Amino acid sequence: MSDRAIAPLVFITGASSGIGQALAARYYAAGYRLALSARRTNEIEAWAAALGLERSRVQVYGADVAQVDSIVSAGRDCIGRQGVPDVVIANAGISVGMDTEQREDLDVMAQTFAINNLGLAATFHPFVAPMRTRGSGRLVGIGSVAAIRGLPGHGAYCASKAGVVSYCESLRGELRSSGVKVVTICPGYIDTPLTQGNRYGMPFLLQPGEFADRAFRAIEAGSSYRVIPWQMGVVAKLLRIVPNALFDRGAQGRGRKKRRGEQ
Repeated sequence: MSDRAIAPLVFITGASSGIGQALAARYYAAGYRLALSARRTNEIEAWAAALGLERSRVQVYGADVAQVDSIVSAGRDCIGRQGVPDVVIANAGISVGMDTEQREDLDVMAQTFAINNLGLAATFHPFVAPMRTRGSGRLVGIGSVAAIRGLPGHGAYCASKAGVVSYCESLRGELRSSGVKVVTICPGYIDTPLTQGNRYGMPFLLQPGEFADRAFRAIEAGSSYRVIPWQMGVVAKLLRIVPNALFDRGAQGRGRKKRRGEQ
């Protein structure tokens, strides 16, 4: 019997480091076959070799989610080689500080949206029709608690992640009767290269492996929306109901995310 008939399949973007790599390890430990996508395929290959993963269960696809045709092609290639995945995790994303006063930061914002929003939709695109035909599957969008309220210096990132939450909510409604579930996962602070340069406190910081374990359980349960860790979900809800004047006062003086080129 082939691997395709034996083991379920997960497709993960941004799998060369951080959350994506931790999710790949968690799904592999659960018996899944892996379809891993990133621009830096050599880093995925080195990681898989270092862990001694069975190569019959791992396929690597080079793709740039900022280029629609690139990630769509990777998805179609995955279907051709490994079959329609059971789970698709649109994890690839960037987080760069911006200052609207600076012209070059408008380009940063455009790239952030290209990766975090359009890239997410393009990741899902090749799989929607075959999953609907099959009547099952999970499409997972990785948002952020930064989607809840806009933070100074984080305009591009906060706006993009708010877009992820709204987009996934729309897609969930579109696929409601199809058997395909749309899951939105909003991480709090996770100890990855994306957060290690932050210049402010990061409460309830989680290690990538712990986040991946909790996310795996939420995805398997078919949860529509989950903040991880849950404590950040409580904080986010409280921040949402705080009056603007009080919120703005509290955010004043908070460390801003580094702009591109800042050390």
